[in-house]
Amino acid sequence: MGRSCSNSDGCQRIAVLGATGSIGTQTLDVARRHPDLVKVVSLAVNSHVEKAVCLAREFGVGNLAIGDESRRDDPALAGLPAGCRVGFGPEAVRELAQLDGTDLVLNALMGAAGLEASYATLKAGKVLALANKESLVVGGDLIMPLATHETLLPVDSEHSAIYQCYLGENPAEAYRIWLTCSGGPFRGMTRDELAQVTAEQALAHPTWTMGPKITIDSSTLMNKGLEAIEAHHLFNVPVDKVKIVIQPQSCIHSMVEYVDGSIKAHLGAADMRIPIQFALSYPHRWETPCPRIDFATLGKLDFFEPDYETFRCLTLALDAGRTGGTMPCAMSAANEVAVAAFLAGRCRLTDIDAVVQTVMEAHRTAPVESIAQLEEVDAESRRAASAALLALG
Repeated sequence: MGRSCSNSDGCQRIAVLGATGSIGTQTLDVARRHPDLVKVVSLAVNSHVEKAVCLAREFGVGNLAIGDESRRDDPALAGLPAGCRVGFGPEAVRELAQLDGTDLVLNALMGAAGLEASYATLKAGKVLALANKESLVVGGDLIMPLATHETLLPVDSEHSAIYQCYLGENPAEAYRIWLTCSGGPFRGMTRDELAQVTAEQALAHPTWTMGPKITIDSSTLMNKGLEAIEAHHLFNVPVDKVKIVIQPQSCIHSMVEYVDGSIKAHLGAADMRIPIQFALSYPHRWETPCPRIDFATLGKLDFFEPDYETFRCLTLALDAGRTGGTMPCAMSAANEVAVAAFLAGRCRLTDIDAVVQTVMEAHRTAPVESIAQLEEVDAESRRAASAALLALG
C-alpha cells in the first residue's frame, strides 16, 4: 500500500499530537527536512500555548488544539495565523484525528490521554503513527481490532525495528522477538544503591533523549515491560515470546528470530528521527536525518540478561501483560502516579515498584470492554496509588 497522500501535490498531510514534547519536536524536525513530502496540517499540545502558536505560524497549520482548557484566554493566542482554528480540552485534541484533509496522525501524547486519540484516528480511517505507549498497554484489546499492518505504524524505535524485521516474512514462522534495552543509567546497581538514586541522576539517560516520565521508566526498566506488552499486541505474540536483552550500545534496536534459527536484526543510530521518519515515509525510505554509523569503528556489541530482582518494575509489567484484561491499565496508572511522586521528591526510585505492586495486588482483573471502563480502572488505580504513597510515609 503506497501511502502518499491523495492531495494534488503528493505531500503526506499529518497531524502531530503532543507537538511540543520530545517525539513531537523531532517529528517536526523531520517535516522541516522534507517540506516537499510532509505537510503539517494540525497540531495538539497540552499547555505550551506560546510555543504552539510559533509552530502554527511556522508550518501554516489550519487547526490547533490545546488540551488544557484553562488556557482559553492565553494572550499568546492572538499570534495565531489567519484562518487557524483553535479548540480546547481533550475533545478538541481527539477531533484533530478525525478531520478531513489529514492522511496520518502521529500520536505522541503522554500517558493514558493518548488512548482515545488513537481510537478516534483508526475509527476515522486515518493512518496512526503511534508513539503513545498507553494506547496499546492499556487499550490494546480495543485498538488492534481496528488496525491493519498498514494503518498502524509504530514509532518507538524497538517496535519500528520489529515491524521492519517482519517485512517480507510470514509472521506465523516467527519463533520469538528479541526486544533490546539499553539497560538505563543504573545497570549493575544493587537494590540498596537504586534506593539512593536522585531524580536528577535518573533523568540522565545514557543514549536517548526523551521526556521525563519515559526517562524515569527507562531507569526502572518499566519502559521495557510496557514495550513487551506493546509488542504482544502489535505482533500478536504471547508476552513470553518477547525476550528482553540488554544491549548497552543501543545500536541493535530489536530482532526477530524465526523457526529455522535465522535472526533478523535492525541496526542503526540511536536517533528517534529514524523511526519517526520511517512511519511518515513507509513504504518508501528518505535520506537519513542523522549521522551514519561506521561499523569499522563501533568496536563491539554487548548483550546481558536484565536483573529482574533489582528492577522489579520490569517483572511487574510482564506479570500484568501475562494477566491481560484490565490489569495493564491498573499497573500503568499506578506507575504514572508513582513516577510523578518520585520526580517531585516525594518518594524513592524503589518506591515506584512498591506502589505498583500494591495496586496490582488489590486490582480485580476483568476483560476489556470499553474506553469508559478503562477510564474507571485508571481513576480507581490512581486513587489506590496515591493511598499507597501515603502509606509509605
